[in-house]
Amino acid sequence: MMTDPALAVLSLDEAVKWREYMRLEGYKVAVTNGCFDLMHKGHASYLMRARNCADALLVLINSDASVRELKGPERPLVSEEDRAYLLASLRAVDRVVIFDGMRCAKELAALEPDVYVKAGDYTLETLAAEEREALLSCGADIRFMPFLPGLSTTSLVEKIRTVH
Repeated sequence: MMTDPALAVLSLDEAVKWREYMRLEGYKVAVTNGCFDLMHKGHASYLMRARNCADALLVLINSDASVRELKGPERPLVSEEDRAYLLASLRAVDRVVIFDGMRCAKELAALEPDVYVKAGDYTLETLAAEEREALLSCGADIRFMPFLPGLSTTSLVEKIRTVH
């Protein structure tokens, strides 16, 4: 177990080496991705369930620039460094990689996860085509986890706005 969460935040090259080590040791690695902008119970529950799908969990998080592209100019609320550190400090998360761009197909192709986990608002058909192709080409087991009702960063942001 790592004592400093910052050590669990890796570059893609470092993550690929870690992934190769895990494969050689016979460990299954799950990968998930997202913005994880304002952490809440839904995120924690999702990450615990994702971690239970394999021996280790690597989380790919969108960079600040890609969050702005996806969510608009007022986001992210929390910087990429802080989001990565917070995720890395969770017991369910073994490693974190920050990626640029709106999609993480390059990272998925490089990491070749045993299991890929995505939230239940996605299906195999609605995954980005390039991400789906990267996962299918490496034989990843693709799993979709249900949401906890009423929990989303967007709804939290709206609630905060109405209070102030």
